[in-house]
Amino acid sequence: MEKLTALWTKYFSSINSLIRAGLGVAIVLLFVLYYTALDNRGALSFFQRLELQAYDARLLATMPEKIDPRVVIIDIDEKSIAAEGRWPWGRDKLAVLVKQAFENYKVKAVGFDVFFSEADTSSGLANLETLAQTSFKTNADFQEKLTELRPSLDFDTKFAEAIKKYPVVLAFAGNNERAGMQKLELGVLPPPAFLGSTFNGRPPTSAEIDGYSGNLKALQNAASATGHILPLIDFDGVTRRLPLFIKFKDGYYESLSLAVYRAYLDNEPIKVILREDEGDKRTKIKSVDLRGTTIPLDDEGAALIPFRGRSPMYRYISATDVIRGNLTKGELEGKIAFVGTSAQGLFDLRSAPVGEVYPGVETHANMISGYLDNNLKRKPGYELSIKALMILLIGLPLSVALVKMNPLVATITVVVTAAFVTAFNMYWWYQGYVLPLALPLLLIGFLFLLNMAYGFFIEARSRRQITGIFGTYVPKELVDEMAKDPGTYTTKGESRDMTVLFSDVRNFTTISEGLAPTELTAMMNAYLTHMTESIQQDRGTIDKYIGDAIMAFWGAPLKDEKHAEHALHSALAMQKKVKEIGPDFVKRGWPKLEIGVGLNCGTMNVGDMGSTFRRAYTVLGDAVNLAARLEGLTKEYGVGILVSENIVNSVPAVIYRELDRVRVKGKLEPISIYEPIGLKDEIPNQLLDEIDRFHRVLDRFRQQKWDDAEASLTKLLDADPKRKVYRVYMDRIAALRAKPPGANWDGVFTFTTK
Repeated sequence: MEKLTALWTKYFSSINSLIRAGLGVAIVLLFVLYYTALDNRGALSFFQRLELQAYDARLLATMPEKIDPRVVIIDIDEKSIAAEGRWPWGRDKLAVLVKQAFENYKVKAVGFDVFFSEADTSSGLANLETLAQTSFKTNADFQEKLTELRPSLDFDTKFAEAIKKYPVVLAFAGNNERAGMQKLELGVLPPPAFLGSTFNGRPPTSAEIDGYSGNLKALQNAASATGHILPLIDFDGVTRRLPLFIKFKDGYYESLSLAVYRAYLDNEPIKVILREDEGDKRTKIKSVDLRGTTIPLDDEGAALIPFRGRSPMYRYISATDVIRGNLTKGELEGKIAFVGTSAQGLFDLRSAPVGEVYPGVETHANMISGYLDNNLKRKPGYELSIKALMILLIGLPLSVALVKMNPLVATITVVVTAAFVTAFNMYWWYQGYVLPLALPLLLIGFLFLLNMAYGFFIEARSRRQITGIFGTYVPKELVDEMAKDPGTYTTKGESRDMTVLFSDVRNFTTISEGLAPTELTAMMNAYLTHMTESIQQDRGTIDKYIGDAIMAFWGAPLKDEKHAEHALHSALAMQKKVKEIGPDFVKRGWPKLEIGVGLNCGTMNVGDMGSTFRRAYTVLGDAVNLAARLEGLTKEYGVGILVSENIVNSVPAVIYRELDRVRVKGKLEPISIYEPIGLKDEIPNQLLDEIDRFHRVLDRFRQQKWDDAEASLTKLLDADPKRKVYRVYMDRIAALRAKPPGANWDGVFTFTTK
């Protein structure tokens, strides 16, 4: 005991350590309180939402993502409505559909995800009956003919006779006044699966309804079974569970998926397994067993839907193809079919973990897949006790251990603990059990933050606030925008989709030799000022000035979804500005300048890079190198701007002249290069025609049709003799004609210099 006391005293040698440990334990106890008390009252929905999202994440990560061939959807789709007429169809068509499905295609069971509360009057029989009772009451011929026609016009009877022959399951919908729905009792309900009164005054916990929309009595009596289609929607609006039974008055009615599965098993009886919890006022169903399949239920009598993947995970067959016999005979032999609809305006859509818009019929199909595979997830028995024990076993040791750890060791400990908890959780997930994950991980995070924050603030560790970190990198006009949310931005290296620009003054060496140093400095300052303005007006970041060259990029540190468009606008604006300042430069005794601009977009590494002596916020990567190469190639083609095919794909609103397909130095993969001309509305038709003719020249050139290409180029040169790219291709044609490249030539020109 003395050793234990000494160890305790040594470990908590300061009041701060004791306070930190105490705060950690308090957080642990709050989590236990939430799990065991508040959680049952629907409190703290934020934490519940996190747990639901953790469930969704595990589900999405472990779904098979494979179509289940055992279940098909007979779809009342747009094609079917176009062929058979608008919905609802006459039930004579549905009778044909049922007959075809079973007799021609050999399905094992059919479930209708629609219900039939009202009589079918589409045949006009009701009107004829009215006439028979009034205007033609004494007309013997009319009465005789009506008697003859009545069986063929009674579509409900036809449908009832059809479904009576086969394992066909109908559906009914529930409504609830407490949910703001109108209380209705349309049609009739099937016999309940069981009565609440059979449980000694302790009716089972289940979803309840106040009314229903069922089926006509004749149809109901003919069906093998009928199941409800009521989903159980979690408080975040997402359907993850399906109540296996719903309660109406004293009766409990099975779900559509359960009814269809029982029909598939030749009307296998339901075996209900109850929880052993005598202290509760209501009975809780633990599971339902059907011929070796166990369907576990939660405390609300619902089963977790075993989603297979994002829709569609089942084969959809147009209903009209079934009706008209367009499928191969026996094609659906032994399969379970659901009849549903995807037609516009009829689509039964729900929000699910696998999609915000998910077809309701597939929730029933997923349940069938789960029954067939016997792989439905369950929450463990004594769930509250397990939750509390998990929190205590994780939280209490961490609360004590983190107190004496330095930040690095604490971080490693927390990461390892979180990894272990996740691995433990996933092990049981694969065993079929859903254990809490978000809250244990959140507890670990809270304990870590508590200790880091306590050490930072209370124990007077260094207080640092990084402000203005991008002041030397980002255009001044964007600093205020970044200051609104400074935590979003960092100089740490990261990979981003961005655009980079390189520009260079043509013949700068010659220009610099003809000017005095002071004049050269003044000219470059004026030039760079104008170019910088053009770049920053479109949210660009100046990376660096390299003599007369400029490097700039878009997409960092501020993310810019239109980075390629903004960069291209800047490049065009730079060329326009160079021409505008030319006369002023001449007046000041300076030469007119010409610049080349290279532009490329793609994935780049961006961050604060350099040495211990000097660092800079810059970009690196193949996409950056390509832009630099393109700037160098502008001289080869006599153009002001060269862009890659990446820019063309990102900014389709601009007219481009394709110039070539090349391999630049340092890259093996060829790339198409283009000269941006301007917006389509700004380009005269004559120039558009010239561009089109040159593109045809490129096609002939790549097909090695030298004569045709040369003839067209000659005409283009006659119209525009200063266009250097035309002369480039004339020279290439002459060289390739003299030394043909062969049948496998890919039309790519390889540059061996930068």
